[in-house]
Amino acid sequence: MDKTIVVKISWRTAHPLYKKIIAKYNKFQVHDENNVAQVGDLVEIMETRPFSKTKRWRLVRIVKRGELAIAVDEAAPGAETAA
Repeated sequence: MDKTIVVKISWRTAHPLYKKIIAKYNKFQVHDENNVAQVGDLVEIMETRPFSKTKRWRLVRIVKRGELAIAVDEAAPGAETAA
């Protein structure tokens, strides 16, 4: 999916009857015009006009880079490695 990221928002809540803690989540298809977001990033999104059948959100900014994204950024493309 070019120019699309999937954002997962998760939270924990207690079951109404049994009071067991349950993890719940929603997934949103988000438009990322420049393909800048990577796995593990903390992002801010906002609702917008429909871009496609399932895509109704767009990326506003990347709040915090994930650990995986930082590792990829440090390994600059074209950099020589010691052999």
